[in-house]
Amino acid sequence: MDRKHTGAQLYTVREFTKTEEDFRKTLRKIKEIGYETVQVSAIGPIAPEKVKEAADEAGLTICATHIGFDRLKDDLDRVIAEHRLWGTRYVGLGSMPQPYRSSREGYFAFVKEIAPIAERLKAEGLQFVYHNHRFEFEKFDGGRTGLDILIEETDPEAFGIELDVFWAQAGGGQVTDWIRKVRGRMAVVHLKDMAIVGDQAVTAEIGEGNMNMQDIVRACRETGVEWFVVEQDDCRRDPFESLAISYRRLAEEIGFQH
Repeated sequence: MDRKHTGAQLYTVREFTKTEEDFRKTLRKIKEIGYETVQVSAIGPIAPEKVKEAADEAGLTICATHIGFDRLKDDLDRVIAEHRLWGTRYVGLGSMPQPYRSSREGYFAFVKEIAPIAERLKAEGLQFVYHNHRFEFEKFDGGRTGLDILIEETDPEAFGIELDVFWAQAGGGQVTDWIRKVRGRMAVVHLKDMAIVGDQAVTAEIGEGNMNMQDIVRACRETGVEWFVVEQDDCRRDPFESLAISYRRLAEEIGFQH
């Protein structure tokens, strides 16, 4: 993990990316914190050219995205064109649509539907990456989790994994084991901490929770993760302050490689 490859997931600041003006202000604030790249997700109806212009003005690269499943199915040509414009290789799906989640058969149906999309992206020099939540750790017949099915029934060169470490732990997984399990097919990881508030597990700034982030980052480094993206689904303070706390913890307590 180096400074240039440490980024902020814009979903964290989604309330401040709804208009082009706010989007530009948000990118400048993220750059001022110290981040050098962002993952584009949950932004308002801003033209792709304006997204690129704003990122360039702020001095940020775009390392990855989250794209809606409908756009991947129905608007793939423009999705590809946008990623080429932005210089972004990693095309992320933030979650599996609800209808596929509840059964083994649903997972296999999803795999069948996403496979040609992932292969097309691969042929275009891009990489599909799948972002997990907690539900993928439910076990089905045979004892396989949903995430096992996604890993074992897809082409490892076309179907990448973007492990969210919080949701992996929330799903009962051993995070570092899963990082090693997806060795070779994870270039982007989501870093966030887990705290307990009122007996509930909640997302937290790095260092403000109970996860062993030192070991997690070490495992990511060992397995060749390229982009370390900080995300916090819900912040209990100003989200820019949350991003700043996480950045400082990464810089001071875990350290950037040079």
